[in-house]
Amino acid sequence: MLISEKIARMIEQMLEEQNGIAEIQRNDFAGKVGCVPSQINYVLASRFSKQHGYIVESRRGGGGYIKITRMRMDKSSYLMHLFASAGESLDRATLAAFLDSMVENAIIDARTAKMFLSLTSDDTLSAAGSREIRDALRADLFKTFVVNLL
Repeated sequence: MLISEKIARMIEQMLEEQNGIAEIQRNDFAGKVGCVPSQINYVLASRFSKQHGYIVESRRGGGGYIKITRMRMDKSSYLMHLFASAGESLDRATLAAFLDSMVENAIIDARTAKMFLSLTSDDTLSAAGSREIRDALRADLFKTFVVNLL
């Protein structure tokens, strides 16, 4: 198992045990896991971001800690959050994070996420032109997809 996967699973377990809120001291947690503290930051940024449905707060002083909160929303509120978060431009990596989150929250299945990601790939949207235009089109397509799920 990759160290990042181990870190993510430990945090998820803490969130389950503590009603969706986990507090960790980064250096202590890194020591427990057997990694460098920057790996904790990487996992938090890549798997526990706002796009994935989490709020991550960092406190300094007194040893400092990181607080991770799983956002709890009903389906409509969650989809509206995704709609607003998409904005006017959406790169492929952010879209993939949104879709992963939708699968994790049982909004769509993995097959649907994979199909939507392939339909909005840079190759598929290449006729649209520049990266900026593709990202704007990707955001519009995603928002239309979300609205149709409401």
